[in-house]
Amino acid sequence: MPMQYVTTRPQWFQLLLDEIKDKSTLKIGLVNLDDVWFFDYVGLHGAENVETLDVKFPKVSDKIKWKDLFPEWIDENEVSAKPTCPEIPMPVFQEYEELNVVVAKVPCTHVGVGSRDGFRLQVNLVVANLLVRSGGWNKNRPVYTVFIGDCGPMPEIFRCEDMLLHEENLWVYKPELEKLKQKILMPVGSCQLARPLAEQEQESGKSNSVSALDKTLDKPREAYVTVLHSSEAYVCGAIALAQSIIQTNSTRDLVLLADDSISPKSLHGLIAAGWKIKKIKRIRSPHAPKNAYNEWNYSKLRIWQLVEYNKVIFIDSDFIVFKNIDQFFSYPELSAAGNDGYIFNSGVMIIEPSKCKFQTLMNKRFEVGSYNGGDQGFLNEVFVWWHRWPTKLNTLKIFGNSSYHDLPDDSYTVHYLGLKPWTCYEDYDCNWDKVESQIFASDSAHARWWKVYKKMPMELREYCALTPEMDARIIKWRRKAKKANFSDGHWRIQVKDSRRLSY
Repeated sequence: MPMQYVTTRPQWFQLLLDEIKDKSTLKIGLVNLDDVWFFDYVGLHGAENVETLDVKFPKVSDKIKWKDLFPEWIDENEVSAKPTCPEIPMPVFQEYEELNVVVAKVPCTHVGVGSRDGFRLQVNLVVANLLVRSGGWNKNRPVYTVFIGDCGPMPEIFRCEDMLLHEENLWVYKPELEKLKQKILMPVGSCQLARPLAEQEQESGKSNSVSALDKTLDKPREAYVTVLHSSEAYVCGAIALAQSIIQTNSTRDLVLLADDSISPKSLHGLIAAGWKIKKIKRIRSPHAPKNAYNEWNYSKLRIWQLVEYNKVIFIDSDFIVFKNIDQFFSYPELSAAGNDGYIFNSGVMIIEPSKCKFQTLMNKRFEVGSYNGGDQGFLNEVFVWWHRWPTKLNTLKIFGNSSYHDLPDDSYTVHYLGLKPWTCYEDYDCNWDKVESQIFASDSAHARWWKVYKKMPMELREYCALTPEMDARIIKWRRKAKKANFSDGHWRIQVKDSRRLSY
């Protein structure tokens, strides 16, 4: 960054003086910059009311790559030797206590969100830890941070709600420390499973702050959310999803965002299934081809507008939930199960609604790319630092070349990829009838969906009716499977699905 010299007291410094009125001397920790550079930059030479401390820490090794912090796979079931993360060195925090302000120069490999850089992450985590240790752990002291640099702070760690000032390449925050604590108690990457806040605090010896968090949030407002837009193809799936959550005895709200494509009749059924309906306008995915399957799935970004809730767990409407997952509301944004490479799967994830975050996402949607043209690719560029949930929380119904197509018994949910259960006969998974769909075929997963269906009230089942068009498609592919003499033999099954009698 080019050196800048100023002769008047900068706006951000005056802001801090106005905020911290009870201090005759500001104690400022300097991260990734020295005091000579700092005083030249801000023009505060000779200021009697400023004491600076150069925060020293070894730079993270250049050998550590983002894929080491966010591996595609970890052994989630290993008990004796838990997966480990690469070391991200930290300062000796006892040497930097009672700071009022932390000023950091942010390293920047390229400008914009989505910078997967280990040193940038290290600087942000150093700042977060200094702030919590100076003002948190039950001290309840207001602390502030100033970030300097074109890349700015990581929005996954420092919330836009806490920003006091932004001017060009400078940001000032007064962080809500209870929120920031949750971040520093998470693993440094998805190289380890994230754990609930209470467990993390107990291990760190800071368990008293759990009660402080409870007092701050009073009774947290939390909800499960799904989105329907552009067609009614998933109305039945959303009804089954709501019923499956209710059947697990969940105590959280159920909220469904629906655009104008959902008819009043379908809305009636969705409400009867347990959803609270919020009408939305759909959002086009700027990187998806016209008429693509994911052309409008940026509509999912609307979940950040649900600011009446502290946290929401989003679930795609072609899921069902087998076990109560209310416990996962104790995790911070953004927690999700892993996908390919170092990305997460956005089919199930926890987020913290925020007006300014929604606006940031809307502003960034044109300039930030998406590897798949949809929301998952976009969100992975915005939230490069995320927290790993166990795979069983988002079990993908896909089996590759494996001959074993049974669903794991410990699955919390299943994502019904391929042909959906309600578009097949109850008798078997019709993904078996097409070669290209057989990787999605599972009799055990199919049976689990129909188990939820059979517990649904009769008035809800009509929304999962088998149409003549669905029936004709199944018959067509059954005939092809018979002609090809598929070895799985599902085409031989004598169909008894009672829905065939309803049209």
